[in-house]
Amino acid sequence: GLVPKQDSTGGKTRLFGISKRGDVYLRTLLVHGARSAMRHTAKRNDPKSRWVEQLRKRRGENIAAVALAAKNARILWALMVRGESLTQPPAHRLEQPAA
Repeated sequence: GLVPKQDSTGGKTRLFGISKRGDVYLRTLLVHGARSAMRHTAKRNDPKSRWVEQLRKRRGENIAAVALAAKNARILWALMVRGESLTQPPAHRLEQPAA
């Protein structure tokens, strides 16, 4: 349930958002965390926030929340597999000054 749903046909592979299989509670927490983070993306100028805002305008609030949850799940999985921890600079250092 934390991996993207996949559909393959004619040699083309399509990846979708989070499937409804797997741990319901963990999936719910990921989506709630994404919704919480989305409350602050409009005020930020980092690449992930800009991606979320563009997706929200194109596809809507719910699809953007699930997409962000899926992206976060992939990041967390990669960190766990590699045995690494997430180290990011504070958000105020990511923002670029307005021109």
